[in-house]
Amino acid sequence: MSYDFDLFVIGAGSGGIATARRAAEYGAKVGIAEVDRLGGTCVNRGCVPKKLMVYASHFSDLFRDAVGYGWSPVKSEFDWPKLIRVVNDEVTRLNGIYQRMLDKSNVEVFEGHAKFVDSHTVTIGDRTLTADKILIAVGGKPVKPDIPGIEYAITSNEIFHLEEQPKQAVVLGGGYIGVEFACILKGLGSEVTVIIRRDKILRGFDEDVRTEIQEGMQRHGIRILTETTIDSIDKLDSGKLQLNLSGAEDTVIADAISLAAMGRKPNLEGLGLEHTQVKTQNGAIVADEYNQTDDPDIFAVGDCIDRLNLTPVAINEGRILADTKFGGKSRQMSYENVPTAVFTTPEAATVGLTEAEAREKYGDAVKVFRSKFRPMYHTLGGREEKTLMKLIVDGDTDRVVGAHMVGENAAEIIQGVAIVVKMGARKADFDATVGIHPSSAEEFVTMR
Repeated sequence: MSYDFDLFVIGAGSGGIATARRAAEYGAKVGIAEVDRLGGTCVNRGCVPKKLMVYASHFSDLFRDAVGYGWSPVKSEFDWPKLIRVVNDEVTRLNGIYQRMLDKSNVEVFEGHAKFVDSHTVTIGDRTLTADKILIAVGGKPVKPDIPGIEYAITSNEIFHLEEQPKQAVVLGGGYIGVEFACILKGLGSEVTVIIRRDKILRGFDEDVRTEIQEGMQRHGIRILTETTIDSIDKLDSGKLQLNLSGAEDTVIADAISLAAMGRKPNLEGLGLEHTQVKTQNGAIVADEYNQTDDPDIFAVGDCIDRLNLTPVAINEGRILADTKFGGKSRQMSYENVPTAVFTTPEAATVGLTEAEAREKYGDAVKVFRSKFRPMYHTLGGREEKTLMKLIVDGDTDRVVGAHMVGENAAEIIQGVAIVVKMGARKADFDATVGIHPSSAEEFVTMR
């Protein structure tokens, strides 16, 4: 049978674009559909604009640090509308780059919502297109809890378009997105309260990392209400929002409420999956180790399979799929030792097993090495900042099975450490490596 495309991709986010371009490199005829802007969550509502706001949030501390190094005090005022404008201008610039990349790869772009008619056919508006293989790469979206007044709350999608900076902001939930935005807003001058149902933020991360970040956030003036749930939200005559709580306090008042950390779910509504053999479980698409769904010619990558929701993972899944199906290079994605970072203040990054995971896997053989210190940078600046570094070792083999860091430049440092952890380096290899002095990173090769 003749098809319009060898591969058609639904969703032009990081995973979808990576797959489309790699398949096209192998000579496949590729089409891609996107209902929103090119680049998906990461470029438009996630990694990129968020990191730019993280950078902006650090300047208030840098101005104060400079005085300890002999600079005269700086009096500076923050311009929220300008930051929002320039951040979104950068996003627009990146959208154009993605369009040019797809054009250069001869990938045909369709604007609109794609919906399955059958396993080889989709409709986009009044157009009907066929493909030998179809990839679902629609990503995920924030979810809101079903509570009275939830319509007054925003998510991480809307925070990049707020016209005015909230003077009093509340973040509901202690996931990485929520605590990142809490730190951003605090650094930009907002009063910030974080409300979590448990006793600690960042469930799933190493316990030392969770503790260090939470204490650091509180040290920077962020109020964290633990073991607290929200019952309802009321809009007051003043325009402010009142959160009615069960737990530490009865009510909290805010200008804006972000639900960035209340979870995300695969964005599967309206895809027409019922017209295919694709199965879902717990709201996510079921796919095998080759990212193939129960329909033999339909595949899925990225957040819509809810496996490991990171942009570089989606990109790698997509490229591996294209290599396997169009490049004659059968490969599988490895989810072991994938590094990740949390761009809070203080920043954190990690690769490999947490201490709890290591003890469950290796038992009493686990050895833990920690170092906690004040970085040299702050000796003159005067801020009471700490850096935590932690190595987790399987004592039977001496292999480093986990590395964790909380502190400035954690992501940059752990990226390099991740390579050697992925290669199976031993603690003896770390010990035999000469450190770069003076640097924070040298602690990873001097811990005893």
